[in-house]
Amino acid sequence: MSELPNGTPFLLKDRAGGLANYPHARKAGGFIFVSGISSRRPDNTWEGVEENADGTWTLDIKAQTKAVLQNISVILAAAGASLENVIDLTVFLVDMKDYKEMNEVYNTFFPVPENGPSRTTVAVKQLPNPRLLIEIKCTAVAPQ
Repeated sequence: MSELPNGTPFLLKDRAGGLANYPHARKAGGFIFVSGISSRRPDNTWEGVEENADGTWTLDIKAQTKAVLQNISVILAAAGASLENVIDLTVFLVDMKDYKEMNEVYNTFFPVPENGPSRTTVAVKQLPNPRLLIEIKCTAVAPQ
């Protein structure tokens, strides 16, 4: 991918695309900035969402958290990095009641506090789809 005035964009064909015109990530100034990522799949279904016969759905914060972090890992790999390069991460939860279970999954991806990124977790009123319980964005150091 070519360098633009604001860095190199990364748009992955095997990940769900943005709902507006933005890349999955952008590498600039020695850093990789990953856009807010959800558990949405390329076919516009979601990991951690079970569609019920009556039109409602059952949501699973653990499955969604795992899918989000796996999606971020794939995006970082495309930019030449990994989760080990993440220096800052922001978690957006629709409901803080999911905080404990989200952390259980998060801690499997970042098991040692000294090696993990700095992190902020905030509750938001809603995300772009009512099936989403979590979205994560992060910044990573681009390996030399």
